[in-house]
Amino acid sequence: MGEMVWEGVMEVTKWAQDKKTDPLLWSIQVSSALNSAGVSLPSVDLAHRLVSYICFDNHVPLAWKLLEKAMAVRILPPLLALSLLSTRVLPHRHLHPAAYALYIDLLNRHAFSLSSHIHFPNYPKVMASIHHALRFSQAYSSHDPHPGLVLVHFLFTVISQLLEASLDDEGLLQHKPRWIARFPDPDVDNMLIDAPSNFTKDSLHRKNTAMAIETVSRFLHHKLTSRILSLVQRNMPAHWGPFVHQLQRLAANSTVLRSLKHVTPDSLLPLNFNSAPGIKALSSEWKSTPKLELNAVMAGSCAVQSCNDNWSSLWLPIDLILEDAMDGNHVAEASAVEVLTGLVKALHAVNGATWHCAFLGLWIAALRLVQRERDPSEGPVPRLDTCLCMLLCITTLVVANLIEEEEGELIEEAERSPTNQRMDKQALGERRGELVISLQLLGDYEDLLTPPQSVIWGCNQAAAKATLFVSGHSGYLEYTNVNDLPTNCSGNLRHLIVEACIARHLLDTSAYFWPGYVSAPFNQLPHSIPNHLPSWSSLMKGSPLAPQLVNVLVATPASSLAEIEKIFEFAINGSDDEKISAATILCGASLVRGWNVQEHIVFFIVKMLSPPVPPKYSGTESYLINHAPLLNVLLVGISSVDSIQIFSLHGVVPLLAAVLMPICEAFGSSVPNVSWTAVTGEKLTCHGVFSNAFILLLRLWRFNHPPVEHVMGGAATPALGSQLGPEYLLLIRNCMLASFGKSPRDRVSCRRFSKMITFSLEPLFMDSFPKLNIWYRQHRECIASTCSTLAPGGPVSQIVEALLSMICKKINRSAQSLTPTTSGSSNSSCSSLDDALMKLKVPAWDILEATPFVLDAALAACAHGRLSPRELATGLKDLADFLPATLGTIISYLSAEVTRGIWKPAFMNGTDWPSPSANLSIVEQQIKKILAATGVDVPSLAIDGNAPATLPLPLAAFLSLTITYKLDKSYERFVVLAGPSLIALSSGCPWPCMPIVGALWAQKVKRWSDFFVFSASATVFHHSRDAVVQLLRSCFTSTLGLGSACIYNNGGVGTLLGHGFGSHFYRGITPVAPGFLYLRVHRSIRDVMFLTEEIVSLLMLSVRDIANGGLPKDEVEKLKKTKYGMRYGQVSLAASMTRVKHAALLGASFLWISGGSGLVQSLITETLPSWFLSAQGSEQEGVEPGVVVAMLRGYALACFAVLGGAFAWGIDSSSPASKRRSKVLGIHLEFLANALDGKISLRCDCATWRAYVSGFMSLMVSCTPLWIQELEVGILKRMSNGLRQMNEEDLALRLLEIRGTSVMGEVAEMICQSR
Repeated sequence: MGEMVWEGVMEVTKWAQDKKTDPLLWSIQVSSALNSAGVSLPSVDLAHRLVSYICFDNHVPLAWKLLEKAMAVRILPPLLALSLLSTRVLPHRHLHPAAYALYIDLLNRHAFSLSSHIHFPNYPKVMASIHHALRFSQAYSSHDPHPGLVLVHFLFTVISQLLEASLDDEGLLQHKPRWIARFPDPDVDNMLIDAPSNFTKDSLHRKNTAMAIETVSRFLHHKLTSRILSLVQRNMPAHWGPFVHQLQRLAANSTVLRSLKHVTPDSLLPLNFNSAPGIKALSSEWKSTPKLELNAVMAGSCAVQSCNDNWSSLWLPIDLILEDAMDGNHVAEASAVEVLTGLVKALHAVNGATWHCAFLGLWIAALRLVQRERDPSEGPVPRLDTCLCMLLCITTLVVANLIEEEEGELIEEAERSPTNQRMDKQALGERRGELVISLQLLGDYEDLLTPPQSVIWGCNQAAAKATLFVSGHSGYLEYTNVNDLPTNCSGNLRHLIVEACIARHLLDTSAYFWPGYVSAPFNQLPHSIPNHLPSWSSLMKGSPLAPQLVNVLVATPASSLAEIEKIFEFAINGSDDEKISAATILCGASLVRGWNVQEHIVFFIVKMLSPPVPPKYSGTESYLINHAPLLNVLLVGISSVDSIQIFSLHGVVPLLAAVLMPICEAFGSSVPNVSWTAVTGEKLTCHGVFSNAFILLLRLWRFNHPPVEHVMGGAATPALGSQLGPEYLLLIRNCMLASFGKSPRDRVSCRRFSKMITFSLEPLFMDSFPKLNIWYRQHRECIASTCSTLAPGGPVSQIVEALLSMICKKINRSAQSLTPTTSGSSNSSCSSLDDALMKLKVPAWDILEATPFVLDAALAACAHGRLSPRELATGLKDLADFLPATLGTIISYLSAEVTRGIWKPAFMNGTDWPSPSANLSIVEQQIKKILAATGVDVPSLAIDGNAPATLPLPLAAFLSLTITYKLDKSYERFVVLAGPSLIALSSGCPWPCMPIVGALWAQKVKRWSDFFVFSASATVFHHSRDAVVQLLRSCFTSTLGLGSACIYNNGGVGTLLGHGFGSHFYRGITPVAPGFLYLRVHRSIRDVMFLTEEIVSLLMLSVRDIANGGLPKDEVEKLKKTKYGMRYGQVSLAASMTRVKHAALLGASFLWISGGSGLVQSLITETLPSWFLSAQGSEQEGVEPGVVVAMLRGYALACFAVLGGAFAWGIDSSSPASKRRSKVLGIHLEFLANALDGKISLRCDCATWRAYVSGFMSLMVSCTPLWIQELEVGILKRMSNGLRQMNEEDLALRLLEIRGTSVMGEVAEMICQSR
C-alpha cells in the first residue's frame, strides 16, 4: 500500500515535469495524495525521493522548481532536503555548477527561518533523519541526540561545507574536503581529477564561490544562526578550532573575497577567536534588553572611571586583605599569594576591568599599606619590613601567578589543538603587556611612591642601576658609590617594584627606557668604590666564606637566585663552619629584605632544616643530633616576628612545621649529656635546640589563643578545634605537595624555582612523631580538665619533685611548701640543687610531661599563702630558664586555669602584686581617644581606693612572669610567644583585665605604650556585640561618606583604614580609623554567626541612605517638606548603583574576612532565604520603601552574595574551597526556583525580589560562568523557566548557554523561539 502511494506521487511528479505544470498545482496534488494515504506532513520520505529523483537524472529547472515549492509549502522538511542536497550537490559542484548555485539559493531561502522548523509535528523525526543523512554519529560522535543538538550540528556542518568548498575552489585547501570521506562516491574523485584545469576562471564557478562566501558571512552575522554557532565555539573546541583556521585562511588568501563589495576579510571575522565567546560576540544584531543592561551595571567597568578614590573603592577588598595579613599575632597557614591571586581574579571579573586596571589596583593598595607604616609606632610587632615584603615580593608574585596562569593555559591549549601547533616555551599572553601599562601609569602616583626612610638607599640603588644601564655603564654599578651619583638619580618605590618584576622575568631591561623612568643619562662615571671590598659578586667569583665576607653578606640582601644557590652549595657540601656561615647568611638581610629572592630563601631554609640522612647511618640516636649547631643557627635566625610573618605570607608554614616536628621529636627524646659551642659562644645542649624548635613550632598554630575559643566556635567554623593543632598543619602540607605541579600555571611557574629544591611527597601524620603526639594529647587534656592525680614514686613524680626542689632552692624556700597535693608525697627526695639538676638530666619530653603538676602545686601554694607572688613569678621564670620549652606548657596551663575561674582574684595593690594605678587613668583617656571615631562607649576604668584592681590569679602570675623577661635579643624568641598569649588571654577576661595588663606593661616599656593602649581598646569589642555592630556601622558610613554631618567627608579607602594608630606622628593618640580597628579585633569575636544578619542589615540601611543622596533620614524628611521636595537629595540611578556596589564590596569583604567560606555559606543557604521569607525586606524601617530603594536593595543583596562567594570560593576551581561551591549554590538556586514556581510564599518587596533574582543570575552569567557549569542541569532549566516568566528571556538563554553540551539542544531551540 505504502509503496503504491509513492509510485503515484512520483508519477504525478514526472507528469508535471513533462506537462510543465504549475508547481503550486503539483504541490496541491501531492499534498492531497499524501493526506489521503495518511502520510504525516512534512514528509521525510518525500524529501528523500524527490532529491534522489532530481540528482542528477532529472537535473532540469522545472524539477528544481517543484522541489523549491515543496519546501516552501512544507510538504517536505526544508532542512532535511538541504541536508540531502549537500551530500549530492557539493561533491559534483564542478560538473553541475547550476545545481550548486540552486542549492546555495535554497540554503539562503530556508536555513535562516529556523523557528518554523522546530514547530513541525514530526520535528524529532525530521531531526533524526538529518542526523542519519549527514552521519553526525560519525562526525560528532553523537548517538541518539536531542533534536536541538542536531539543529546545531546541521548549521555548523552546512557552513563548514561551504567554507571548505570555497577554499577548495580557489586551491587553498590543504586536504580533501572532510565530507568526501563521509560520503564516498566513486565518481567524485574522477570528477575532481577530470575537471577542467581552468574551471576557477569560469565566471559561473567564480560566481558560485562568491555566493558561498557571502552565505558563510551571512551565517556568521545573522541574529539567530550566529548565536547558535556561538554554542559550537563554546562547547565544541575540537571542531571550532579547524573551522576558525580555515576561515582565517580564506580571509587572508581568497581573491574572490577581495572582489566582493559587501563582504570584506575583516567583516568575515567578527569574532575574537582567541577568547571565550560572549553571547553578543557573533552578531551585531543581537541587542540586550534594557533589563540586562541595567543588570550589567552591577558588574560595571572601571575603564570609564578615573583612578581616583572612587575608582580605588572598586579594589577595596585588596586593601582590607593586605591590612588583615599584617596582624603580626596571626600566623596563617594559607599563602597570601594564593589568597590575593584569587581575590584579584574575582575583582577583575566582577568589576569588568582590564588587566592593567586590576594590576594598578593591586599596586596602589600595596603602596597604601606601606605608606600607613612609613613612620611606624614602636611596639613588639614591627610591621614595616613585612609591609615592604607584601609590596615588593608578595604582590609581585601575585602578578607572576596571573601571568603564568594565562601562559600555562595558552601552552596547554596549543598542545590540545588539532593543528598540533606547539607554542614556544616563552609563550606570551596579553597580561604581560597589561603589566607594563600598569607600571607606567603607576609613575603618576608620586605621593604613594615616596619611600620610607629605611629603603631610600635601596630605591636610589635601583634608580642608579637603571641610569647606568641607559648610559651604557651597566657593568660599573657594583663599583659605584651611590652617594656620589647626581641628585637626579634619586629613586622611589616604583624602581624597586620594577626590579622585583625583572628578577622574576616579568619584565626586561627595556623598562629602563620608559619615559620618565630615569633622569637624563650621564657620560662621566662617578667616583668608584675600591675593588677589594667584599660583596655578593666576590662570592660569585669564587671567594671563600671568610668572616669579613660573611658579615657583608649577612647585612646585604641577595639580588638573584644564582647567589642564593651558591650559598646553598656551601650548606650542602661545605665544611661545618661553612654550613653555619651559609645558614647565618640565609637568615640575615636576604630573608627579611631580599625582596627579589625571598620566595626562594624560605624554601632553602626549610630544606636546610631537614638535612638528608647520611648513607648507612646506624647510630642509636637520630642523625639530626649531629647537626645541632647548624639547626640551632637556623632556628634562632628565623625566630623573629618579621621572619615568621614572611614564612606565613609565602604559605610555607605547613612545610616549616613538618620539618620542625622531627627536630622536636629527636632533640626532645635525647638526654643532655653532650654540649656544643654555639656561634655566640654559649654552651648548647639538646634541651636548648629542642626549646628553640618547640617554641617556634608553637607559634605556627593558634596555640596562644585562650582555650575558650576551642568550644565557642559558631556554625561558621564547625571544625575550629581541629584546625588549631599540628595535625591540621600536616594535613595542609600533604595536600600542598600532592597538588603542586598539576595545573597549567604550575608548569610555567616551576621555571622560576631552583632545581636544587626538592621535597619528599610522602604524607606525614602525627603518628610519625609519638612523643609530640603524647604531649599534644596532654596539652588538650590540660585545656579540658584539671590535672589528674599523680601516682607517687613513678618517673613523672620524681621529675616533679626535682623541678620543685630546683625552684625552691633558687628562691631559698623549703620544697615542703610547694609539694603538690596531686603527687601523693609529703616531701622532696632532693636534698640539694645539684641533686635536683642531676635528676633533671632527662629527655625534654619527660620534663614537659611533669610541668603541669609543678605549676598546679606552685599556683596552689601561692593561693594558700605558702608562696608569695614575687616568689611565684621568680619560680616560673627559673623553670622557663631551665627549659625554655616549658614556657608553652606554662601558657597553656595558666590559660586553662583562667577560663576555669576557680581561683581567687589577685589584688593588684602594689604590695603583693604590681599596681597599674600610676597610669590607668591615662590609659582610659587614650582608649577613649582611639575609639572616638566609632561612637562606642568605653566602660569606666576608675579604681576605688577600697576596691583595687584585680586579675584572675593565673593571669596575674602569667603577667608577672612576662614582666620579668628582659627585652634583649637573647630572650626575644621567648617573649614573642608569651606576649601575644598574654594579650589574647587578657582580652578574653572580663573588663578591665586587658587595660590593667596594658597599663603595667606600659610602665615597664614606655616606648611600647601606644601598642598596649591600642590592644586594650580592642578589648571593648570582645565583650559586646553591640560595640562590634557599632564599629561595623562606622565602617560603612566612613567608607561610603554617608550623612551630612559625617566626619568622613567623601569616604573611601583612606577614611576606612586611616593611618594606623599611635602618637608618633600626630602629637598624641588620635582616633583610629574604624576599618583598621575592625581588622585587629575580628579574630577575637567568639561567635561570628551574628555578623551575617548584622552586615545584611547595615547594607540595607546603607542602600536607603545612598538612595537618599547620603543624607540622614531626618534631613530627608525635612527636604521633602521644602518647596522643591527631594530635588536636592536625588542622584542618578547609575551613580546610586555604583555606590551600592561599593557597599556590597565592603560588606562581602568583612563577611569573608570574619568567617571565611563558612560564613559565606551561612549567608547564602540560611540568612538570605530567611530574609526574603520574613518581613524584613519591606518592614525593616516600619514603612514601605520606594520602588527605587526596593530595587537597589535587591541588587545590593545580589552583589553581596555573588561577591562573598567569589571571595570565598574563587571564580575558578583553583581554590580548595571551590569544591563545596556547587552544593551551596545548588541549595540556593533550589530556593530561588521554588519561589519562582510559586511553591514558596515570600514576604519581601516584589521589586526587591525581582532585582535580586535578575541581579544574582546576571552576575553569575557575566562574572562567574564556571559556577554555572558545575550546577545540575535540572535546576538550571528550572531557573531558566523562572527567568522567562520574569520576561528575562535573554538572561534565561545565557544561563543555559554557559552550561555546556548537556543543554546545547535546548538552548538552540530557545534561540530559535526568542524574540
